[in-house]
Amino acid sequence: MSTKKEKILTKAVEIIKALPDGIRYSELARKIQQVFPDIPTNTIQGTIWDLEKNKPEIYKPARGLFRHNTFRDVQVGVIEQKVLVKIEKIREEDFYQPFADWLVKELEECTKAIPLGGNKFKDKWGTPDVIGIRESRKSDIIKPATEIVSAEIKIDTKDLITAFGQACSYKLFCHKSYIVVPKESPEEDMARIDALCLIFGIGLILFNSRNSKEPRFEIRVRPTKHEPDMFYVNKYMKLLENDLFS
Repeated sequence: MSTKKEKILTKAVEIIKALPDGIRYSELARKIQQVFPDIPTNTIQGTIWDLEKNKPEIYKPARGLFRHNTFRDVQVGVIEQKVLVKIEKIREEDFYQPFADWLVKELEECTKAIPLGGNKFKDKWGTPDVIGIRESRKSDIIKPATEIVSAEIKIDTKDLITAFGQACSYKLFCHKSYIVVPKESPEEDMARIDALCLIFGIGLILFNSRNSKEPRFEIRVRPTKHEPDMFYVNKYMKLLENDLFS
């Protein structure tokens, strides 16, 4: 008769082998708990936390993510991307206004935010997809200085590193910078982007890139406020004076 540990390990490998993109530790534990409700949660978690050591056919492409060796050389997320294109033609621009509204109304990071994109700044450093300002209100007892907030939105999961690079460049003239990427992005890539955002103070937002009417933005990493270069702040904000500061 198999021991509890053997049952857990066998089921874990079975679950992982069926998922080309891999599975996170907490989700794997939850799935095993559903199969074996009589086994204590702590026993399951303690058995699988170093699963790759007990089962050499399993490896970790990123912290907390398990994947089967069968898929080691397979690019993750490709199937989802192809399905997305076939089902609906979605443009990144469709998410600009919803995210601008979310910055103001839900996250309350800005007092005003507008869609931008295109080549408004007319230089090779790029233009944010959304830009906003946070100004003091009449009701504020202490009046804070104006803050500039920018965001780069991507619906293609292959463009994560591009989004990160652009968000870094926006820190030149913004106090806070965000990247907004699909929730279905490959876990291995998300783990790297998550770590980079924490290191560089970039905000990370996840969203449903399949539905522009219900994007369901969720904050994963909050940005760190910093002081931009005022020369570039004035250079670029001059181009938006009528749209953003009126």
